[in-house]
Amino acid sequence: MDTMVSLRVFCMVAELKSFAAAGKRLNLSPAMVSKHVMHLESHVGSRLLNRTSRHVSLTEAGALYFAQARQMLEGLDEVEAAISNVAISPRGTLKLSAPVWIATACFAGILADYKQRYPDVCLDLNLSGRIVNLVDEGFDVALRATTPERLDPGLVSRALMPVEFRLMASPGYLDRTGRPENLTELSGHALLRYSGVNLGDSLILNGPAGQQKVTFRTMMLSENETLLHLSALEGMGIVLLPTWMANADLAAGRLEAVLPEVVGFSNTLHAVYPSRKYLSAKVRTFIDFLASRIPSNTVTQLPQPPTSD
Repeated sequence: MDTMVSLRVFCMVAELKSFAAAGKRLNLSPAMVSKHVMHLESHVGSRLLNRTSRHVSLTEAGALYFAQARQMLEGLDEVEAAISNVAISPRGTLKLSAPVWIATACFAGILADYKQRYPDVCLDLNLSGRIVNLVDEGFDVALRATTPERLDPGLVSRALMPVEFRLMASPGYLDRTGRPENLTELSGHALLRYSGVNLGDSLILNGPAGQQKVTFRTMMLSENETLLHLSALEGMGIVLLPTWMANADLAAGRLEAVLPEVVGFSNTLHAVYPSRKYLSAKVRTFIDFLASRIPSNTVTQLPQPPTSD
C-alpha cells in the first residue's frame, strides 16, 4: 500500500475520531480505512490508535505522530502548490488554546476580520484556561501570557504584546468603602481572587515607591476570570485583571482603576506552536494576523479615578 496515502488516511481518522467518517470524507470503505491504518502502524512499528466499537482515540505514540504528520502533509501540499505556481489558500481547522480573559469584543472582532480574509479556515477555540499539551491534544497554536523563561523550550514562541494586570473595582464598591490613595490603604479590602495561581490573601504590588506587600480579605475565589470580572461589576470587591479584558468597562466608567500607577504584575502574550518545520498556511497567517492587529488594541493609559471636591 502507498504509505503516503495511508498517512493521509490516518490523519483524517485522528481528526474525525471515526473510521466511518474518515472513509466517507475520503470516499473509502471503513474496511479500506482500517487497512491503511494497520499498514501505517506496521510501517512505524507502533500502535497509533485505540479502537473500540464506539470510540477511536490516539495512543501516546499516535498523538506525537499525528501532530508531526499533519504539519508535514500541510507543508507538503503548500510546497506542491508553490511548484505548480498555484497560490495556496489557508484552509482546514485551526485548533487554538487561549486564556479565558482573551474573550472580549475586541478579540472577537480580530477573529471576524481573520475569517473574512481567510473564509476556508474553521476556528476551534479552547478557552478553558488550562495549560494544554499542544502535541498530545492536537492544538495548532496556544496563546499564553507568561515570561519567556517559563515557556516550554520544546515549543516555538512569538511575542505578541505586553499584558498588564491591574487592580480595579466598581464605582459602587469604592463609594461604599472609600478610594485607597496608597498601597497601605488597600489592606483589608475585599478581593476577588483568581484561584488558578496560589497567591494567597497577600499580594506583592509594584507602587511608585517600590514593591509592597498588601494583605486583602478574600471575598471570592474562582479559576474563571470572566466570573471575577462580572462580580467586580456587581460591586463585590477589588479584582486584579488584565487591562485587555476590562478595557471597555474602564472606558465607560463601569469599573475604575484602583491606584492606576500600581501594576499588579505584567507578562507578555506569546503565540506558541510545536514546530517551525512544515508550518501550515493557516497557522502562519493566523499568527501573522494577530501580530499585526493585537498591538493596536492594547490599553496604554488607564482612565483616572474621579477627584473629590
